[in-house]
Amino acid sequence: MMRFIITCLVIALSVYVAYHGLEYDHGFIRLTTRSPGNRTGVKAPEKSPFDDNDDLMTWYMEDDSDHQSYSLHYDFYQDSCPTAERIITIGIREVYAAKPSVAPSLIRLLFHDCFIEGCDASVLLDADESLTSEKEASPNQSLKGFDVIEWIKSELEKVCPGVVSCADVLVLAAREAVLMAGGPFYPLETGRRDSVVAFKEIAERELPSPQASISVILARFGTRGFNERETVSLFGAHSIGITHCTFFEDRLYNFSGTGKPDPDLDTGFQQELKTKCPYSASAPSPSTGVGPSIPASDYGGVSSAGGSDGVVDLSYNNEGGEMNFGTRYYRRLMQKKGLMYADQQLTGREETEMWVRAYASDTPLFRRDFAMSMMKLSNYHVLTGPLGQVRTTCSKVLPKI
Repeated sequence: MMRFIITCLVIALSVYVAYHGLEYDHGFIRLTTRSPGNRTGVKAPEKSPFDDNDDLMTWYMEDDSDHQSYSLHYDFYQDSCPTAERIITIGIREVYAAKPSVAPSLIRLLFHDCFIEGCDASVLLDADESLTSEKEASPNQSLKGFDVIEWIKSELEKVCPGVVSCADVLVLAAREAVLMAGGPFYPLETGRRDSVVAFKEIAERELPSPQASISVILARFGTRGFNERETVSLFGAHSIGITHCTFFEDRLYNFSGTGKPDPDLDTGFQQELKTKCPYSASAPSPSTGVGPSIPASDYGGVSSAGGSDGVVDLSYNNEGGEMNFGTRYYRRLMQKKGLMYADQQLTGREETEMWVRAYASDTPLFRRDFAMSMMKLSNYHVLTGPLGQVRTTCSKVLPKI
């Protein structure tokens, strides 16, 4: 009888712990209450990492459940696929050596995946009889890098079949792309799983346009838990890659239907851009909302009018060198040389302009903030544990058994 009672008590305690969790507090283990939150069932951090001045690694790795990154953890594949991260790193470096444009492509691909229902590799899925692909959404039609992710995934499948998720491949590949382009390294936990559905309609509606107002930008990022500082720091990715004239041509010739240039655009810069972007009657107005989303740093090669148009290098021939990743973007904003309407909008409000000014003059601050924001983006609304699946091909959902 006593053995039966003890067994019942152990079972009851196990159920309680499984539901509520354990917390380590100064040498003691205590029961905690778990709040509902994101798709992992664990409450997301309420405190922004920017609310104090802790060192990046100290903040990310401290033993505090409020700062834990969902149910991901470091070296998730240590036993199941110990060479996974090395395979991804080597793969990206090989591609970057041959084609540096892969860096902005992968950063943009990560943003388009994570911003729509979380970092679940849903953007990688092709359409089939059961789903409509996010690739078909207007802001996604110029995305690149799918072939790179698929190639790396195939290399992983040779070594560890069915183990490493496409979602993890994408976040790790994007991190390496940032590093290759001169940006900061940032630590990432792994253990994400892949979505079995896609979200074309949400992508169509929620990805902010290059012509978006500052109110729209802050609202879209704010609903995903990003404050003004984090939002401005993510825009630093606009310091690499290319864009096409069709996405800012209205600022040169017919801003807001006035028949005149945008008064917030430096006049000398206007003339420089006009030599690359001759007048086109099809120039869009800022209200169209059509085109690639932001932050986006490798806009596609076809104009919305259906033909090829001029190209502008967002790095301005790697102005200031790779260590000026990000900061050159903010310096240009301070000079009224922001290319996209949405870019220059960051100087239009005090709560965003203060961070533009700070990042323009303080490179270490920007690199720290950008790294932390990329970590936060990479962990947004992830699938873990029994949720989702691990695809063997990133463009296809595993068939039901």
